[in-house]
Amino acid sequence: MNEAPASQFYIPARQTLDGGRPSRLKHGDCFAVLDNQGDLLAFEGNPDGLYYRDTRYLSQFEIRLNGARPLRLSSNIADDNAALTADLTNPDFFENGRLVLPKDMIHIHRLKFVWNAALYERITIFNYDEDEHRVRISATFDCDFADLFEARGQKRPAHGVRGVERTRDGTVSFAYAGLDGKTRTTRLQFSPTPDRTEIGFVFYDLMLKPQEKRVFFMRVSCVAGRDEEWSGRDFFKAFAEARRDLRRAGDRPLTIRSSSALVEDVVTRSMDDLAMLMTDTEYGPYPYAGIPWFSTPFGRDGIITALMMLWVDPAVTCGVLKMLAATQAKEVNEVRDAEPGKILHEMRFGEMAALGEVPFGLYYGSVDSTPLFVVLAGEYLRRTGDLDTIRALWPNIQAALAWIETYGDADRDGFVEYRRQRDTGLVNQGWKDSNDSIFHANGDLADGPIALCEVQGYVYGAWKEAAYLARHLGLKPHADKLSARAEDLRAHFEQAFWCEDIGTYALALDGRKRKCAVPASNAGHTLFSGIADVERAQRVAARLMDNDMFSGWGIRTVGSSTARYNPMSYHNGSVWPHDNGLIALGLARYGFKDPVLRLFGALTEAAGNIDLKRLPELFCGFGRKQRQGPIGYPVACSPQAWAAATPLALIQASLGLSFDYDEREVKFDLPVLPDFVDRLTLTNLTLGSSSVDLMLTRHGKDAALTVLERRGDLTITTTH
Repeated sequence: MNEAPASQFYIPARQTLDGGRPSRLKHGDCFAVLDNQGDLLAFEGNPDGLYYRDTRYLSQFEIRLNGARPLRLSSNIADDNAALTADLTNPDFFENGRLVLPKDMIHIHRLKFVWNAALYERITIFNYDEDEHRVRISATFDCDFADLFEARGQKRPAHGVRGVERTRDGTVSFAYAGLDGKTRTTRLQFSPTPDRTEIGFVFYDLMLKPQEKRVFFMRVSCVAGRDEEWSGRDFFKAFAEARRDLRRAGDRPLTIRSSSALVEDVVTRSMDDLAMLMTDTEYGPYPYAGIPWFSTPFGRDGIITALMMLWVDPAVTCGVLKMLAATQAKEVNEVRDAEPGKILHEMRFGEMAALGEVPFGLYYGSVDSTPLFVVLAGEYLRRTGDLDTIRALWPNIQAALAWIETYGDADRDGFVEYRRQRDTGLVNQGWKDSNDSIFHANGDLADGPIALCEVQGYVYGAWKEAAYLARHLGLKPHADKLSARAEDLRAHFEQAFWCEDIGTYALALDGRKRKCAVPASNAGHTLFSGIADVERAQRVAARLMDNDMFSGWGIRTVGSSTARYNPMSYHNGSVWPHDNGLIALGLARYGFKDPVLRLFGALTEAAGNIDLKRLPELFCGFGRKQRQGPIGYPVACSPQAWAAATPLALIQASLGLSFDYDEREVKFDLPVLPDFVDRLTLTNLTLGSSSVDLMLTRHGKDAALTVLERRGDLTITTTH
């Protein structure tokens, strides 16, 4: 079995990202990773820090009471992700063997949030003892200005110059002159003015009377600017604005209510996480991929998140389409794996990207973003009827189709393949982009160019959706040609990819057109795209739900019978929620509702066993055991956008929900609900200027639909 060398972009797992329940706060391009006391202390393998545009602006911030770390009572992230609160107390303090301050007499309450590239904190300290006490509250801090890739574990040959200056009492500034010619500045401000301010250290000496409360404020800003006055009064205004921004990001017309408290909690958490990850760009809202390592625009992640959210909020899709059109490649750039018409894989803003130490400043090394971009455009028009936006995007759609025909299919065999252009690029460029994720039945790694099975399905969908768009633009002859391309690909795909011996489609074809005859979740995406033959689709569905593929918590990325199966791996045996969400939509397309309900139940129960009821990027693929939840993956991002959107996909798949704007029709195909959901209510489900309130009630395996209120001229159709 040949082994894949570790990628230089591999994320070392030196410490679990969910150890000690770290908290994540985000606003715009800024996010913070904090421990469960509200402190942060970055060290190798630990992502703690305050980050702005791929640079860590604050690497240490710890508070102490009389020189000791307080004891944690509790900590919580607000339901809307707006703030972290932590309640702490004092340990026992002795002097000369005598207890001078018993534990649990001093209460410390911390409230932290991120807004406009700054971290804010209010610290409230209260003396519950009957005696007065002299206490010192201190903060130790530092700024390493590490690039995010350096924080992930990469080594750098050289760094810029860091300087520190105490500008005046209550303010400390750190500056970093980067090798990219940019100066990055961190400014820490405290209110009221500390009793003593040093480089990296401040403290307040207090005499607390019984029942006395004192309040202190802090702001850490991540961008250079004038050294304005700041006080605690500004904290409350900023907090109100931060919450207002989150409400605006999460303000969607549709509300989802369920008789199941668990389903409602999971959906609410998903909506709140999507609101936090949503970032305003000049093109509209864009879901950043995940915290901590992927808080930036990713093409594939953004498209799939938008597809799953489309029935709930089409505005997100519009923002994603416009952003990706604006960044579409226009020329060949081997370092960036860019070719004309190709859609973005990843965008980065840090020093290492600017210097070319990593290729991800604008990087195009994904083979699936381009066809998925066309698919998303088609689905957007079906959902909204927004022909003006499609007309404006049509040149970008044509460029994407041209890439599929030329650069994407360099050997002209009808399939889209990938191979990186430089050794600095990603070896594998599908969604499973680990170095060892594409392999043969004997475990040998596949040589390129590689044609992934799911990518051919996406391309099939791109031809179909492009035909639909062309017809609406009055280009019928062109539309007919595009439809013919789709059908030719479907027939060619069946011949080349089907593996009778394993009862599913090959994971991929290698550079010599040999099948990677491996049972993998990728085949489930052929149901999502609709490329699979109807009879074979039934066999694929059954194979996906076999014990070696279905862990009890979801479908594994590869079967446990495969040569490289490892339930603790990133892509070779783990369970990815978004992967399961797309498969569920595919199963629903072919009318296979029983496995849809199994996935709905498994992933919902998985979320119920995970902190905050939040589905992470992935979890391990170990089989389900009684009275145990899923086993976490140590460096999974959480929240992750397409994982957060997965519950929405599961609901859509269960209901068989689709839209036809031309006919002003909302369709429910074989609607079902899992046995733990008696009712599901959708309020203000919109189609154009019309909307409807609906209730679905479970009766056995079926779900009856009741129209509660209809506004406008839309029609509701149901098939059973």
